[in-house]
Amino acid sequence: MQPPQITIDQAKFLSGLMAARFDHEHETTKRVIEAVPLDKGDYRPDPFAKTAIELAWHIAASEQRFLSGICSGAFDFSPINRPDSVQNPAQLAAWFDESYARNIAQLKQLTGEQLARTIDFRGMMQLPAVMFLQLALNHTIHHRGQLSVYLRPAGAKVPSIYGESYDSAQARMAAEGKAS
Repeated sequence: MQPPQITIDQAKFLSGLMAARFDHEHETTKRVIEAVPLDKGDYRPDPFAKTAIELAWHIAASEQRFLSGICSGAFDFSPINRPDSVQNPAQLAAWFDESYARNIAQLKQLTGEQLARTIDFRGMMQLPAVMFLQLALNHTIHHRGQLSVYLRPAGAKVPSIYGESYDSAQARMAAEGKAS
């Protein structure tokens, strides 16, 4: 199957739109990761599920893989192991923030030509680099949703994601001096 064709101008335009979406979604994802209690990184809802820290690492490492692959023009599927310095959700959120800042800065510097070039993804699909931004964002949002479901059973509050959560609404009303 022939990869979709995209012009250099279209690729640059799409990249600008997607970078703005990534900035917004990154902050939301970071809030969800930070909401995991420091002592509950080993929480898992089922014996076959990833632990909270494993799932959060999957989100951060996968986003690193997608963004760095888009920037370099080729995906590297070798493992991205969690550094020894990342032992809890707060440390993971800091790593995620640093990785994201580095990658998004590189992404914003790419030329239209670089964004329009075709990249192979595991031999399953070949797309213009810029089109992998949506796939990366979908992947992050999907797994962030999974991680948000871990929060309440792990004893945490669910932060706002796309509007107020029950917990963020309760915090707002308490700050305003209103009863729930």
